[in-house]
Amino acid sequence: MGSGPTGPARRDFLSTAGSLAMAGGLAAGYGAFGLMAGRFLFPVRKEEGLWIFVAPEASLKQGESFRFRLPNGRPVNVTRLAAKGSAEDFLALSSTCPHLGCQVHWEPHKNRYYCPCHNGTFDPSGTATGGPPAEAGESLPRYPLRIEKGLLFIQISQEGVS
Repeated sequence: MGSGPTGPARRDFLSTAGSLAMAGGLAAGYGAFGLMAGRFLFPVRKEEGLWIFVAPEASLKQGESFRFRLPNGRPVNVTRLAAKGSAEDFLALSSTCPHLGCQVHWEPHKNRYYCPCHNGTFDPSGTATGGPPAEAGESLPRYPLRIEKGLLFIQISQEGVS
């Protein structure tokens, strides 16, 4: 009953299917290896990002801070720490707490940023000093700044635009 004309044809089919499956697996494996090797040998260049105008340098006095909104709506705290005339005089910190995404605000009388969600605190440089952000070691992200012809610019990634 089982050794009729269907026996060898079935064996040939299974042998061919097994060979094709093995060849497909090898091709996929070597393709993935080639992709990883290509990424290692030819890494993607880091995108510089976009520079966006914030304010005239002279409009912010030493010790003052204001909230700037990125094109995607995210708020950034910009503070003037010194008055030497360089980008290092300024500090731009994300206003979004890295713990749960709540909005932090500056408390000048306590010289700190405060997150009301879980009593997270950050020093003037954005380093977490209390609450869940300090326990997790999550500080406020910084943004690069530059001054060009008396104008202050902030650098954002392409994702910061949309």
